[in-house]
Amino acid sequence: MKQPFYLALDFKTLEEVQQFIKRNDFHGIPVKVGMELFYREGPKIIEWLRKNDHPIFLDLKLHDIPTTVRKAMANLSSLDIDVVNVHASGGQEMIKAAKEGLLSNTSLKKKPKLIGVTVLTSMDESCLHDELNIQESVSEAVVRLAKLTKYSGADGVVCSAYEAQMIKEACGKDFLTITPGIRLVESDNNDQKRVATPSFAKQNGCDFLVIGRSVTQAENPKIAYEKVIEEWNHA
Repeated sequence: MKQPFYLALDFKTLEEVQQFIKRNDFHGIPVKVGMELFYREGPKIIEWLRKNDHPIFLDLKLHDIPTTVRKAMANLSSLDIDVVNVHASGGQEMIKAAKEGLLSNTSLKKKPKLIGVTVLTSMDESCLHDELNIQESVSEAVVRLAKLTKYSGADGVVCSAYEAQMIKEACGKDFLTITPGIRLVESDNNDQKRVATPSFAKQNGCDFLVIGRSVTQAENPKIAYEKVIEEWNHA
């Protein structure tokens, strides 16, 4: 991977994705495919991206009973994706089952990385306390879920840039941290609360970034993407 960024393809259709990538000369860059796009287009969006040399983070955040997640992951592994995720709050048995499902496909030369989602970057402390009755701080909840994820055999977690260094200290430097909620300085936060710039994310120990609207909704996405690279490289 030339740059440690997954560009979030938050579009409705494959046609919109194709037009956006071709218009901005984004051939071969790492991309994230989320629920909106995958539920509309299914495996064909992954097949098209693979044919065009894109590393893929399939962001479906599975959260179900272990048997269902194991079987779902066995199916998803056949798509030859690079990263896929589950909600860490699904628990140890579910995370282990997800890993078993990914490893069950013995024909793959490269196994997908399994990542656990800790606390969504759209959530803050008041949400944890008042709505979910989780009386930890966000940082405490994230580190606890990261430890659970590692203990259960996954490769890393999705977290905000603010928790990445704490996770490295708790789980080791080789435990991956993938950070959404990345914004350029001039960008709007939208529905995200725990956001950060690329330079802050790098300084705080993030391994990979997920960046979406700061690039996809920019007046010139190509220039915006280059700004992300510049911020990261000069952090």
